[in-house]
Amino acid sequence: MRNYTTQMDAARKGIVTKEMEIVAKKEHMTTDALRKLVGEGKVAICANKNHKCLDPEGVGSMLRTKINVNLGVSRDCKDYDIEMEKVMSAVKLGAEAIMDLSSHGNTQPFRQKLTQECPVMIGTVPVYDSVIHYQRDLATLTAKDFIDVVRLHAQDGVDFVTLHCGITRKTIDQIRNHKRKMNIVSRGGSLVFAWMSMTGEENPFYEYFDEILDICEEYDVTISLGDACRPGCLADATDVCQIEELVRLGELTKRAWAHNVQVMVEGPGHVPLDQVAANMKVQQTICMGAPFYVLGPLVTDIAPGYDHITAAIGGAVAAMSGAAFLCYVTPAEHLALPNVDDVKQGIIASKIAAHAADIAKGIPGARDIDDRMADARQKLDWEAQYACALDPETARQIRDSRKPEDDHSDTCSMCGKFCAVRSMNKALAGEYIDIL
Repeated sequence: MRNYTTQMDAARKGIVTKEMEIVAKKEHMTTDALRKLVGEGKVAICANKNHKCLDPEGVGSMLRTKINVNLGVSRDCKDYDIEMEKVMSAVKLGAEAIMDLSSHGNTQPFRQKLTQECPVMIGTVPVYDSVIHYQRDLATLTAKDFIDVVRLHAQDGVDFVTLHCGITRKTIDQIRNHKRKMNIVSRGGSLVFAWMSMTGEENPFYEYFDEILDICEEYDVTISLGDACRPGCLADATDVCQIEELVRLGELTKRAWAHNVQVMVEGPGHVPLDQVAANMKVQQTICMGAPFYVLGPLVTDIAPGYDHITAAIGGAVAAMSGAAFLCYVTPAEHLALPNVDDVKQGIIASKIAAHAADIAKGIPGARDIDDRMADARQKLDWEAQYACALDPETARQIRDSRKPEDDHSDTCSMCGKFCAVRSMNKALAGEYIDIL
């Protein structure tokens, strides 16, 4: 019988949960050190009590950087079997979280399948599902309808929910007066904005935040405070709309922590490279060290088809500067629903960014795999190199498709017998170095 409500409640009571034990072992830290961070809100262990198959992870800037994969069906791409294939591929490639952003059809069976079969954190955006769940247009929904969908997702075992609590009636005037280039590009944020504009009412996720906290405390759901005003282009980065919303998210973070509810704070977005680190520091100050969950950031607006690279550049700097959680971006960003290969490309790019940042931050054990790769390369041990690779299949396929003339050669077709490693190994061993 649990004698605590949430991971934060347990931590504050001095209780080390089984989830804390697992996360502490993964992060090479003591359970007491982790428990303290969870109690302070600097680490979130997103673990709904109804997600029985979860292999828990911790999210915090002092831990390994985690990555999230957005999936889900839409009206134009609605094959749940393909989405499940993407899910399993993402888990195999090392994603720590899956967000189901489905916006079409009967969403509950797919969501329940995720929380019953998928071992990684599951997140959702309940405002998307509200229109689908009730099969009614946005303007006809009530505040109670939105809150009831949050409760439904919590009951289904979702570990974290993105809620756009930080925009209010005041934001409507700001967006109209400040003349942003891209206005609001957050899908959930735009829905809340549209609902407020049509009904004249206050944001239900802000107005009834205390009721939402009761639900999240009951099921131990982490709130991911959505950034409705994140910049959708470089010109809108770090503007008054973004920063004022962040200040409000800081206030809501305090309220959630007072309720023993764990919080992550979502961040930009499209940000020039020279502003990325500053954005991370501002968030850490305003939101008191709550884990920062960023989309990218994308550091240029002109790379459709390659935005997984754009986001990886920003993501590496963001995570090195304090972001804890990277939402992957695929080559299909801004263009289409990602296919299976797009998902893979997005995950690999995000994993590279996260790993590079962990090395820069000095996360314990982060560089061990790189040192093993260096040893394997020095020995020209290809199998050992594949074992260290983020994507062994692709590495093997590239080498096998372009082997050197001598199939038994231990070099590759780039250098052949001009290989520096081969020449140095032979020279240091006192051997004759044949080139021709």
